[in-house]
Amino acid sequence: MKRIALILMLLASPLAAVQPDEVLDDPALEARARELSKGLRCLVCRNESIDESNASLARDLRILVRDRLLAGDTDAEAVAFIVDRYGEYVLLKPDNSGANWLLWGAGPLMLLLAGGAGMIYLRGRSKAAAPGDTPLSAEEQARLDDILKE
Repeated sequence: MKRIALILMLLASPLAAVQPDEVLDDPALEARARELSKGLRCLVCRNESIDESNASLARDLRILVRDRLLAGDTDAEAVAFIVDRYGEYVLLKPDNSGANWLLWGAGPLMLLLAGGAGMIYLRGRSKAAAPGDTPLSAEEQARLDDILKE
């Protein structure tokens, strides 16, 4: 029973999608390629790295990373090449610079604006005159009495 549970756990664990024909001969370069692949997004699978994805585009990106490393690029140059080609969306963790500051700050900014608008609204409601207890006119009182008598 324990063996079956162990086998099922091993089968359920996520495995890297790197194919044997993609693996580089140099273990140091392969380790660099695997590390870079973990930080690049699969454009088909969205929130999965190209190291984990079985999509053909992810395979092409893995091969491209390995080709750039074999050409002598540093890790930063290889990632920059892919970002230049596919856009910043390919990064699983985008930089916190440039136009991304607007995206990073938009959520908290909207929360502050909504909180301020809510406080202004509530403060305005508390200052508004409460509906007064105006007595009924003689005509309205007579009509009410007639309704109650029926």
